[in-house]
Amino acid sequence: MKINKKPKFVSFIRTISNEPIEMVYDRESNTTRFVCLDEHGKIRFLNDFCLDPREDWSLEPYPASNSIVSKGLVLFPSEPIEYGKDEDLIQEIQVFIHRYLDVSRFFEKIASYYVLFSWVYDSFNELPYLRAIGDYGSGKTRFLQTIGSICYKPILANGATTVSPIFRLIDEFKGTLVLDEADFQLSEMWSEMIKILNSGHAKGMPVVRSESGSGNSFEPTAFEVFCPKIISTRGYFKDKALESRFIVEEMGHRKLRSDISYSLSESFEQEALKIRNKLLLFRLKNFGKKKIDRSLEDRSIEPRLNQIIVPLLSIIEDEPLRAELKISVSEYHKQMIADRGMEMDGQIAEVIHELLYEDGKAEPTIGQIKDRLEEKFGSELDRKLTARWVGSKIRNSFNLHTTKTRDGYIIPISEKDKLNRIFERFGVVNIVNDEKVENRTIQLADGEVNLEEIGL
Repeated sequence: MKINKKPKFVSFIRTISNEPIEMVYDRESNTTRFVCLDEHGKIRFLNDFCLDPREDWSLEPYPASNSIVSKGLVLFPSEPIEYGKDEDLIQEIQVFIHRYLDVSRFFEKIASYYVLFSWVYDSFNELPYLRAIGDYGSGKTRFLQTIGSICYKPILANGATTVSPIFRLIDEFKGTLVLDEADFQLSEMWSEMIKILNSGHAKGMPVVRSESGSGNSFEPTAFEVFCPKIISTRGYFKDKALESRFIVEEMGHRKLRSDISYSLSESFEQEALKIRNKLLLFRLKNFGKKKIDRSLEDRSIEPRLNQIIVPLLSIIEDEPLRAELKISVSEYHKQMIADRGMEMDGQIAEVIHELLYEDGKAEPTIGQIKDRLEEKFGSELDRKLTARWVGSKIRNSFNLHTTKTRDGYIIPISEKDKLNRIFERFGVVNIVNDEKVENRTIQLADGEVNLEEIGL
C-alpha cells in the first residue's frame, strides 16, 4: 500500500552520494519535473524524490502553477541536451552573447566563462560578480538580459517591488541574481541590496534579518545569499572593498554595432532556452568536479582580488584568455593602489614615508605629520587639521600605536613592520632600496642608528 507523503517543493536536490537532481520546466506542456543522470550517465526524469523513506514527506519540483515559475521570475531549463565538447559549449555561449550584446571582445570572452562558471559555482567558496556601468541608454538592460538569461537559474530581481522577497528567492533557489540598480531607487532599498552584495561573494556569510513570527513578534532569520550576481549601475561604489569584487564593463563609449538590433528578436528566448538546456547537462556531468586551482594565485595582487578571480581562472582552459585576465586584474590592482594614494589615508602614508626616509626621522611626531600634510596638501584638504584628529586617524585607520614623549606623541620605531605593509598597500615606494641612497643612518632621540640594523 502506497503512503501519501506531504510534498516539499524544491528546485535542486543533492543526494546522499552527492549527485545533483535539478528541476526543469516545460512551458509548452506547462509541467515541471526533476532530472538527473543515472549510474550509466543516462538522462532520467523523476516526478518526486525521497531522501529518506522513513520521512513522511517527499521532495517535489515547484508546480508549474507557481507564479515564480510561470511568470518567469526564475528561469529554468526544460531538459538536458547534448553539447559536444566544453570548448564547443563555450563557443556557442560567446556567439549568443556577441549576437545580442555589444561589449569589448575581452569582456565577451569573460562573460562566456562566467556563464559556464555560474552552473558549477557551488563547487567553490568564493566568486566574482559581473557588472555593467553606464548612463541611461548605454545598453545596461541588454547586458542583463543577454548574459543573465543563460546563467544558472537566473533570478530576475526587477520583478520584485521590495527587497524582502529577493533574500528569500536567493536562499530558496540559489540561482544567479540579475539586478538593475535603477529598479531600487529608494536609498533604503538599495542599502539592503548592498548587504546582499557584501555578503554574497563567499560561502558561510548569511544575512540576518528580522522576520515576523507568531503573533506580533519578530525573529532573526538567516538567509544564504551566496550566488553569482550580474548587475548594472550608473557609477562606481564608494566602498572599495565591494568595488573590488566586480569584473566591470563600461558601456556606451562607442557607437552600437550595426548588426545588433535595438529590440530582441522573437527567437531570443528559444535560443537562450536551448543554451540553458545544454548548460544543464554540463552541470549534471560536472557537479562537484570543478575545483579551485591554488596554483593560479598571484601573490603580487591583494588577497581579495585573488578570492574573486581564481575561481573563474580555475574553469578557464584557454591559456591566452587566462593570461589576458591576469593582466587585466593586475592593472586593476595598480589602479586601486593609485586611487588609495589620492585619498587622505594615502596622503598620510606618503607623508610618514617622507619623514622616515627623506628627513631621517625614525620616530616622527604627530605634529610633524600634521604640519607636512598641510604643507603638501593644504589646498586639497576639505577640513582643518589638528594633531588630535591626525593622531586618531593614524591609530584607527592604520592600527598603529603611538607613544607619548616630551615632544608629543610619536610613531615608535617598533611599528616599522606595520608601516612597511602600509607603504606597500598604498603604493609608496621604499626609497631606501634605491642604489642612489647613500645615507643609511637616521637620528633617534638617544642617538644615531643604521637603517639596515633595524630592517628598514
